[in-house]
Amino acid sequence: QEHEVEKMFTLKPGRLPPADVKNIIFFVRPKLELMDIITDNVLREDRGRSPQRDFHILFVPRRSLLCEQWLKEQGVLGSFIHREQYSLDLIPFDGDLLSMESESAFKECYLESDQTSLYHAAKGLMTLQALYGTIPQIFGKGDCARHVANMMIRMKREFPGSQNSIFPVFDTLLLLDRNVDLLTPLATQLTYEGLIDEIYGIQNTYVKLPPEKFAPKKQGEGGKDLPTEPKKLQLNSAEELYAEIRDKNFNAVGSVLSKKAKIISAAFEERHHAKTVGEIKQFVSQLPHMQAARSSLANHTSIAELIKDITTSEDFFDNLTVEQEFMSGIDTDKVNNYIEDCIAQKHPLIKILRLVCLQSVCNSGLKQKVLDHYKREILQTYGYEHILTLNNLEKAGLLKPQTGGRNNYPTIRKTLRLWMDDVNEQNPNDISYVYSGYAPLSVRLAQLLARPGWRSIEEVLKMLPGPHFEERQQLPTGLQKKRQHGENRVTLVFFLGGVTYAEIAALRFLSQMEDGGTEYVIATTKLINGTTWIKSLMEKLEPAPF
Repeated sequence: QEHEVEKMFTLKPGRLPPADVKNIIFFVRPKLELMDIITDNVLREDRGRSPQRDFHILFVPRRSLLCEQWLKEQGVLGSFIHREQYSLDLIPFDGDLLSMESESAFKECYLESDQTSLYHAAKGLMTLQALYGTIPQIFGKGDCARHVANMMIRMKREFPGSQNSIFPVFDTLLLLDRNVDLLTPLATQLTYEGLIDEIYGIQNTYVKLPPEKFAPKKQGEGGKDLPTEPKKLQLNSAEELYAEIRDKNFNAVGSVLSKKAKIISAAFEERHHAKTVGEIKQFVSQLPHMQAARSSLANHTSIAELIKDITTSEDFFDNLTVEQEFMSGIDTDKVNNYIEDCIAQKHPLIKILRLVCLQSVCNSGLKQKVLDHYKREILQTYGYEHILTLNNLEKAGLLKPQTGGRNNYPTIRKTLRLWMDDVNEQNPNDISYVYSGYAPLSVRLAQLLARPGWRSIEEVLKMLPGPHFEERQQLPTGLQKKRQHGENRVTLVFFLGGVTYAEIAALRFLSQMEDGGTEYVIATTKLINGTTWIKSLMEKLEPAPF
């Protein structure tokens, strides 16, 4: 409002909402389906009204000739006085988390060979370096990572004036392709934040929850008027309690909440002991903070109850058991009974696809007859239009026949210690707590890079897709870091193709380790979970209009 903005609306077809303004600015991603909505908005605008309203369009993060051509064909391009771009590449989601929020990046890179999102990633990293100093070391694994590093080196060469004299904040940049570790997003995340995302979906740090649990309980009214609107909560580390429990394994959350409840009620009890004016004043000054803590506790207790209803269900347990069997290498090479039963009972298709893809990844591809059996069952139960989706999953390497006849996964699992039998969920000593036994491969790579270095795992790196490489960027003299004793290195880990909350939790765990010596900041093209990720690879086939 301080910049004289009257109102903000979400883009939707039909007439524009009434507002007494002269200028209307469209703020959009360069996508054709959005251009149709804008066309509709502009064409329905009342030309007879006075004063006439002026239209402007801002593309985020880049202008697109295709979109402008489309608007031109619809006859509305001339209505826009300004057509500009707004370079918003990396959006800060939290103190240690940046995302480009480009939901189609994985599909574009691996299915459509469209590397636009990688260009945006490189651009975003150049902006970051302009603000926080050149990053002296770049490590990477995967084809997209190689591509981004090449573009960064080229951009640096093309703008020789970009030598900045800022003292570098980051010591290392690690670029990781999502397809180096296809396994992690498919498994069910078991951290508090991960489960909220798996069950309810976190959209840009907001979650919408069923309202019944959050209705204020009044005496004697019974459940007369329960709210019907979903309860919308913002989740980030600005909230003290959430920052404390978000990255814990869900089994460790209950005890923290009950401990907090005791502390808070004890704090409120203090008021009976406040005798002098000074003590009362002291108590009153703490009230707002205490009340915020109390409402925060109430919210998270309700969320935890909602999640517990699901995690204690038989189906959740069965699903998790199968996942864990696959990840620890049990029976990955034959048709799984549980998956067959789920298909027969017509469970949600995405659930089936996640499990089948997980089995395929844990077996370096499935035997042809196992694969054909699954495909046939899925198509006959859910409809033949899904043949395109299965084709996409195969192209992305998620659901594929085993080639070369051998399964590399056991070697990778053993060398990188991806499966830990004795996992401590309450006081974890290893990152595998985020999946109750499975250590995310991507995070293990980051951990081993910091100590003892990737040379120790050359053999395994060769088994994973794409090249691994190291680049050094020269720093101007006087900017080289002399590290004080006990000072941590800072590593920026960039996930190209998406990252899950469980992986973020695992990296935060590594940052907090006493003898870790490395702090991690995370950047990604998109925050994902197995469901949103598989959904982005599904093809929607509309029935023919006749």
